[in-house]
Amino acid sequence: MENEKQSSDVVLHLDHVSKIYGELHALDDLTLSVPRGQWLSIVGSSGSGKTTLMNIIACLDTPSRGSVVLRGVDVSGLRERELADVRKNVIGLVFQKFYLVQHLTALENVMTAQYYHSVVDESQALDALRQVGLEDRAHHLPSQLSGGEQQRVCIARALINCPEILLADEPTGNLDEANEHIVLDLFKRLHEQGTTIIVVTHDSTVASQAQREIMLNHGKLVGEQWNDEAAREEYEALVGSSSLGTFDDPTKSAKDTLSGSEE
Repeated sequence: MENEKQSSDVVLHLDHVSKIYGELHALDDLTLSVPRGQWLSIVGSSGSGKTTLMNIIACLDTPSRGSVVLRGVDVSGLRERELADVRKNVIGLVFQKFYLVQHLTALENVMTAQYYHSVVDESQALDALRQVGLEDRAHHLPSQLSGGEQQRVCIARALINCPEILLADEPTGNLDEANEHIVLDLFKRLHEQGTTIIVVTHDSTVASQAQREIMLNHGKLVGEQWNDEAAREEYEALVGSSSLGTFDDPTKSAKDTLSGSEE
């Protein structure tokens, strides 16, 4: 019974996952558990394996070794159609680039995520825009929206199917400081509503908003630090204490430079 409870409370578990390309180990024997409702940041230098890890969590890629368990189901045993269902129903994706269709309005861009369900509900899409504070911009094209507004449209699109996990890869990388704070406030509200949030970031301000930060280096999980002691206690009661030490923060200060930030 205790194992069943742990399984239901851990929304994501990676067990000794490796991703190997020839002699390169993009991920190297990585084990990670994420409880339901946790806000996790993944940090590390370029080439550390962050994007590879994000792709595997999102079921966009498969590990060379090890297993990925989402909501108690080992996804390595799923067929492509079943994996597509996981991507549609369990995971919402937000990227640094907006990937909005330029000739569609904000509302229509949000509704594109519904097409994969063969059900298009304009009122539901409008409600998603309302959640991110853009109801009054619903009929504007991307070219008529600021960068921060475009990113919020992307978040609304990710939320339209009510995902259990929101995955965000450098979600504020193209935003100025004011819009970064708007997006982080939105993430805070989503987290308070129970959404599990996993963010890959180079930005120390973004990383520090999470309850827990982990650091990758050459595909290995090398460090962990907590910004929420209550969340740490809950995690250790559920999963057990970690043997990982803390780390020196390799991330940049928020918007400390306006150029040369691509890595």
